[in-house]
Amino acid sequence: MNAHQSTTVAASDDQRPSMAVVDLISQATGTNPIELEPLYNVIDPDVLDSLCTSSSGFSTLEFEYAGRTVAVEQTADGVEISLETVTIGATGASADAESEPTVSE
Repeated sequence: MNAHQSTTVAASDDQRPSMAVVDLISQATGTNPIELEPLYNVIDPDVLDSLCTSSSGFSTLEFEYAGRTVAVEQTADGVEISLETVTIGATGASADAESEPTVSE
């Protein structure tokens, strides 16, 4: 298992960014997607999908899910989703599952 994994969801893809997050977490943790905590407990999947398909001006979004920091970034090719393992006590990282998502413009 890699500490860093990423995928890109292009605007022309059929896969929604919220589902790409679940799939990437599932692969990274070796957990069946239906056994994961529901994504909506962490972030509203509809909001995530709408941010990624709208011209809202968002550039990045970060949140914690299943022991990973999920970074969603708007790119020229679509939306890049990357994971980093949350390390307790690491600079700039926290294992607080109740942390709020952050959005940068």
